[in-house]
Amino acid sequence: MAEIPFPLTTERLTLRRFSTDDLDAYYAYQQLPETARYHLNPERSYAQCMGKIAQFVAGGFDTPGQWISFALSLKGQTTLIGEIALKWGDGGKPEDGGVPERVGEIGWTLSPAAQGHGYATEAAKAVLDLAFGQLNFYRLEARLDARNDASAAVCERLGMHREGVLVDNMYLKGEWTSEAIYAKFRDLPPSSD
Repeated sequence: MAEIPFPLTTERLTLRRFSTDDLDAYYAYQQLPETARYHLNPERSYAQCMGKIAQFVAGGFDTPGQWISFALSLKGQTTLIGEIALKWGDGGKPEDGGVPERVGEIGWTLSPAAQGHGYATEAAKAVLDLAFGQLNFYRLEARLDARNDASAAVCERLGMHREGVLVDNMYLKGEWTSEAIYAKFRDLPPSSD
């Protein structure tokens, strides 16, 4: 299992494991149309939020395909202001019997009141550092609705490069949408060749 050192802390934030106490705050922003605007799913019901919190609380990070979700709160406080998730993707097959490099995906959602303060960038940087450092990921990507300028700006502040846009690749909420893909790679030492 990949050990996740809960909590992570930054200058202003605590990234911790979700608890059942987060349900009401989670529902408060997940049920808003402005939160769901760029998500694959519409606004979430209270029951759906209960299910997601249960997944977050019980979730492991043992094998490719799993997500780990961090609850975000301001340092010294416990009120949930958003979440950031890290997916352990498939890294390919090891050709020499070794462990394949890990690849993954990162994503975030903040309550509307927490947006515009740099919290998403700060939290995502902490998760990128964890993924590339302790967890030994090689590549992380962010996949977002191409109209989501705020998340694109976070990606750019993190040093992620835009790899491209999949034009009208999803039909969501009654319209065709395009998906922008950003990526960042672990800094590797120079080759000795």
